[in-house]
Amino acid sequence: MKLKAVIHEAEEGGYWAEIPAIPGCATQGETFEELLKNVHEAVEGCLGADIDLKGPDPTARVMEIAVLSRSPEGSSSGFSRSTVGN
Repeated sequence: MKLKAVIHEAEEGGYWAEIPAIPGCATQGETFEELLKNVHEAVEGCLGADIDLKGPDPTARVMEIAVLSRSPEGSSSGFSRSTVGN
């Protein structure tokens, strides 16, 4: 599995990183090498955390939308919709 890490230089020194594909998954390190080690540990921890396996509310609707680019003439409505699940 490949994930992207966004790495930032911390104002107080060192580095911090976030993993956009895993909301809330972030870490820091004093050196770049320490940060890389901590990123691996943070990802393992975030992916290994207990998750709610009950699934979504059965009365909820799940929708998938696509935003289409508009033609220069503006003829496209710009949206496409499909319902997933219910």
